[in-house]
Amino acid sequence: MSKEWLFEEEHTMFRDSVRKWLAAEITPHADEWEQAGQFPDEIFRKAGQLGFLGGGIPEKYGGSGGDFRYKVVLGEELCRCGSGGVVAGLCLHESIVLPILNAFGSEDQKRRYLVPGIKGEKISALAITEPNTGSDVAAIATRARRKGDQYVINGSKMFITNGVRADYAIVACMTERERGHRGITQILVDKDTPGFTVSRKLDKLGWRSSDTAELVFEDVRVPVTNVLGEENRGFYQIMKGFQAERLILAVHSVATAQYCFELTIKYARERQAFGRPIATFQVNRHKFAEMLTWIEAARRLVYHTVWLHINGFDCAKEVAMSKIFACEKAVQVADMCIQIHGGYGYMMEYLVQRIWRDQRIYPIGGGTSEIQKEIIGNLLGLGDDTMSPKMAM
Repeated sequence: MSKEWLFEEEHTMFRDSVRKWLAAEITPHADEWEQAGQFPDEIFRKAGQLGFLGGGIPEKYGGSGGDFRYKVVLGEELCRCGSGGVVAGLCLHESIVLPILNAFGSEDQKRRYLVPGIKGEKISALAITEPNTGSDVAAIATRARRKGDQYVINGSKMFITNGVRADYAIVACMTERERGHRGITQILVDKDTPGFTVSRKLDKLGWRSSDTAELVFEDVRVPVTNVLGEENRGFYQIMKGFQAERLILAVHSVATAQYCFELTIKYARERQAFGRPIATFQVNRHKFAEMLTWIEAARRLVYHTVWLHINGFDCAKEVAMSKIFACEKAVQVADMCIQIHGGYGYMMEYLVQRIWRDQRIYPIGGGTSEIQKEIIGNLLGLGDDTMSPKMAM
């Protein structure tokens, strides 16, 4: 599908710059970082120096201006680098946290967190999910009690991308439990704050080169000036952030499926069986036809939703549909590509197995496929009034 209708010349130039950087400094090290279970913090700083972390952020904070399309381009190119962990770490910081700071942060918070974040000098994390609370944001247990001009935070967070390396985290806390989801507040917490600890780095199926952590807060004291946005408005801020996060996950999924498809059709044209390339067998031709249909259908849905998003239209339903379709079809594409590779596809030295492992989180993270279906159902007027308020968002 031609990208000309959605992207402009500056996006093409940006894409070329990102692609050259990835080819020179990321892709050659992907296998090494996968084995090590981490990639260097220096990658954030280098991305910042090259101006890759400020798309959609005003120039007065060091950003490059523009809109969400810069995040789409960055995500599409990163998904071809060979390491989903690098994609996860950089895009959580650039595409999810920095826009939240830009949207809700005070001028002082932008100076302390957004500006160095765009430069890659401070790495961020978003701490919402908890050990006993996944998709139901309204049920979080982490408490922040106000004492004078401070909040005292107690609780824990789970599955936090960049959780080990982050210099600070945006932490979702219950500040007025009796108000339910209307009593949630987002608070900025620096890593070196007493009582804030990384209890463990989690061992994952995929995204092996990214750090995912469990965080613990024990009597963590932060000034009330660290409240992000408004007190007790955190739930609505989180929901707004989720829309962009889910859309970027859909973008990643289309790009990943495309890359996996290209790797596999190249392999099938070269791999011989029964005296001819396996790509020529009808069973495989039909697989490629089916995969390409899924990819192109997903791309059109996602690009349409990106257009709605950047033009300010209400597109919660389209975002949910994009998240379901693109993320799930990309998993199916990767699985089918492993099948075409045969035994080699099951070997760790072949990239398709890593793509499958990295992609498998996408129908789960950012709100499961099941949650997205509930959102669509509610937007169709089929909701149950007894359900969590998140289901209506």
